[in-house]
Amino acid sequence: MEKNNKVLISLGIGLAVGTVLGILFAPNKGVDTRKKIKDTGTKLSDDLTKSVTKIKESVQGFKNNVKEKVDGVVGSVNDYI
Repeated sequence: MEKNNKVLISLGIGLAVGTVLGILFAPNKGVDTRKKIKDTGTKLSDDLTKSVTKIKESVQGFKNNVKEKVDGVVGSVNDYI
C-alpha cells in the first residue's frame, strides 16, 4: 500500500512539473500562459483530491476488513472459553 502511495505522489509531481515546463516553453502570450497554468493547477488539484479520496476509501475498506476478521477471531475465542 505504501509503495502505491509513493508511486502516485511521484507520478503527480512529475506530471505537474512536466505540464508547467511545457506551458512555460510554449509560444503563447503571457495572459494565455497564466490562464493555462491556473487551469492546469486546478485540474491537478482536483485529480489529487480524487486520488486521496480513493486511497482513503481503500484504507477504510482494509481497516473494516481487518476489524471484521479480528472480531470473528475474538468471538471464536470467547465461544471456546
